[in-house]
Amino acid sequence: MKTDQIYDLFRKSAGINTDSRTIRSGEIFFALWGEKYNGNKYAAETLKNGALCAVIDDPLFETENTILVDDCLFELQALASHHRKELAVPVLAITGTNGKTTTKELIAAILSKKKRVHYTKGNLNNHIGVPLTILSAPEDTEMMVIEMGASHVGEIRSLCLIAKPDYGIITNIGTAHIEGFGSYDGVVKAKTELFEHLRKVNGIAFYNDKDPLIAEKIFKMVNRAVPFSDPTGIELLVGIQETDLLLNLRVTYQHKSYEVKTNLFGSYNYENVKAAIATGLFFDVPMDDIVAAIGEYHPENNRSQVIATKKNTLICDSYNANPSSMVTAIQSFSEIISGQKVIILGDMLELGDKTESEHNKVLQELKSIKPDLVYLVGPVFKKISDVYGYQSFDNTDKLRDYLKKKTIKGFTIFIKGSRGMGLEKIYDLL
Repeated sequence: MKTDQIYDLFRKSAGINTDSRTIRSGEIFFALWGEKYNGNKYAAETLKNGALCAVIDDPLFETENTILVDDCLFELQALASHHRKELAVPVLAITGTNGKTTTKELIAAILSKKKRVHYTKGNLNNHIGVPLTILSAPEDTEMMVIEMGASHVGEIRSLCLIAKPDYGIITNIGTAHIEGFGSYDGVVKAKTELFEHLRKVNGIAFYNDKDPLIAEKIFKMVNRAVPFSDPTGIELLVGIQETDLLLNLRVTYQHKSYEVKTNLFGSYNYENVKAAIATGLFFDVPMDDIVAAIGEYHPENNRSQVIATKKNTLICDSYNANPSSMVTAIQSFSEIISGQKVIILGDMLELGDKTESEHNKVLQELKSIKPDLVYLVGPVFKKISDVYGYQSFDNTDKLRDYLKKKTIKGFTIFIKGSRGMGLEKIYDLL
């Protein structure tokens, strides 16, 4: 069956689902493969549970109401590409080493003051998540904001072929998932694939004109670009105000000043907020609406999230970590005005042969700010911690056991590590 025929079924369906456990009546099930599962095995089950049809790529599981294709993932991506063409709305793509999710959330909140915006939910930013995001866009969508993640060269290029963005932002380029990219140059090449796409379609890149690397790539690779500091031909000034914990900004635009209060921890979110403000102004969102949207946005899912417990104030930033984000976050934590401070860090994953050296850089930064207490979690930090004199634990469960016996009260506690470390498991003890 051709993609356009499947698309006709999609238009009559209740949507697309790739998880047999959550299938709803009228949905189309796509039987994707993974390292530990074969979605084809569950096609018959989804049909019994109300799926409109099941798209499979293994003829052994062909039954009534299954659609056999050569490759389910390829067909899912082709269907998303087809839907994106049919919707015919502007698409803004966001990628980068750090801050892409926060930037995406802020931009979506701001643009929603003026348009019906459909955007990436959670972290659905890969070769499966981007197609699913596009296919879940309602017919009355006026604009899409799509987050794009990458763990190897060529991935952003592929995602651009599916989403076909007209606009793009690279928040920054740092060292993350370097194991998959091979080197820092590989990271740069992968991220700037978005700029390559925008050049080909004569699209517009919004960019941080204070970032030398991004500015260099803009002038070499993109035909049309809009700097954060001048999104409309009128200078935009954004400065950080002193604060106890949350990031507050003073914005000057069109000879008027605005106080922008955020619910985000850390000066490292400054560029993310500035990107969102500039993008909103470019799309004619009034500044008062931009200020309101930023103030209404509350981070979730352990991203720059501040939580007051009965015992402490937690800064939960444990969704992900890489060397650049870890160092800037530690610096931000050192700048806040607070009483006693605790820093809890988990290992950074996927750094390849840079693993030990990058963890040492983090501990050198930590040594310079002298927090009251430091706890390190993971085999890498455990291996190198003795040199710095910090208490360390093999894994999060070992730290949990320790915290059950030790009372920590009246502290401001910063928690950050790679998602695989599971540091959220200690929150209830703090």
